[in-house]
Amino acid sequence: MSKLVECVPNFSVSRQRDEAVFQGLEDTAGSVPGCTVLDVQSDGDHNRCVFTMVGAPAAIEEAAFLLAKKAAETIDMTKHQGQHPRMGATDVIPFIPTMDMTVAECVDMSRRVAERIWRELKIPSFLYEDSATRPERRNLAACRKGQFEGMPAKLLEPDWAPDYGERKIHPTAGITAIGARMPLIAYNVNLDTSDLEVANKIARAIRAAGGGFQYCKAIGVMLEDRNVAQVSMNLVNYEGTPIYYVFEMIRALADRYGARITGSELVGLTPGKALLDCAEYYLKLENFDCRKQVMEYHLIGME
Repeated sequence: MSKLVECVPNFSVSRQRDEAVFQGLEDTAGSVPGCTVLDVQSDGDHNRCVFTMVGAPAAIEEAAFLLAKKAAETIDMTKHQGQHPRMGATDVIPFIPTMDMTVAECVDMSRRVAERIWRELKIPSFLYEDSATRPERRNLAACRKGQFEGMPAKLLEPDWAPDYGERKIHPTAGITAIGARMPLIAYNVNLDTSDLEVANKIARAIRAAGGGFQYCKAIGVMLEDRNVAQVSMNLVNYEGTPIYYVFEMIRALADRYGARITGSELVGLTPGKALLDCAEYYLKLENFDCRKQVMEYHLIGME
């Protein structure tokens, strides 16, 4: 069976704020033979877009590089504004083993792409997650801390030399985090309040860094166009921290602050089992085995 790898690059632009730049990225992703774009998400408040691609390793490497090149040519970080933390035009490039691929192979991919991006584009990078060269660099939030504006000073600190490149950012494209990781769920919960501090308090309580759920990263953001506060999360291990864990805790904490959940959203793709786990929990299914009782698992030949 052919090897397949997933790549989910994040770019500091949105269709809502710059249609032409966004379309250029979309066209670039679709131009690489052997690379299939499964999903594209764009958020105007975050001023960010997320591509989900899958394909043969060589095709995905080429697509990741060409997208980083296109982003560097068309996104000027000195003019970027948005709710989501960011440090580069191409903010992050994760490689995720999908079929007959190992994490180690994805680590090798991340290093090759990082080296090429520096050699040809002069954009430095940090290696993160399973590609990290230092323990503190596993956490994307630690790499991104300081964001684009604070990164020039950060790169001069003894412990924060880029893994590839010099101790200075690209003047308009910034710096990129590149790495290998297991599947991540980007999950957001919206509240019926315009008080950002409520979302911030909830985020601090549920994220691992604040003593909350081990595999949850969370921040509070404001959706300006809807005038609502949002708890924005990355769940880096959906079995260790299921979606319904964070949903129920947010519900309880929101009630404490006089707020309610009005809705939630998934950004990009998510493993089907993560949603089936929610169904099992809320339907109180007894002795449920998704691999035996969900028809689609049999149709695609899974056991």
